[in-house]
Amino acid sequence: MATILLVGVDLILRSKLEGILAGYRLVTSDSADPPDLVICDIARVDAEEVADAWPETPILGFTNHTDTIGLQRAHTAGFDQVIVKSALVERARQVVDELVA
Repeated sequence: MATILLVGVDLILRSKLEGILAGYRLVTSDSADPPDLVICDIARVDAEEVADAWPETPILGFTNHTDTIGLQRAHTAGFDQVIVKSALVERARQVVDELVA
């Protein structure tokens, strides 16, 4: 079972992701083992700090569609995938499956 670290993800979205990503282990703090994937809310964290903290781990970032600066920062920081928040729930399973494969 792959471990997904949620960084800056609010409780409502976390509960949605838990249902969508059944079969994955979702954690919100650093565990003893490195995560297989990091999902973060770009609006609530510093994209470069996240990328620096997990340089060898795929990172999926999301933010509001109007946050063009945040989207650009995540791309510049080297996130593997960046999507708008409204698409996250719809595409989460597909994107996560691709990133942890």
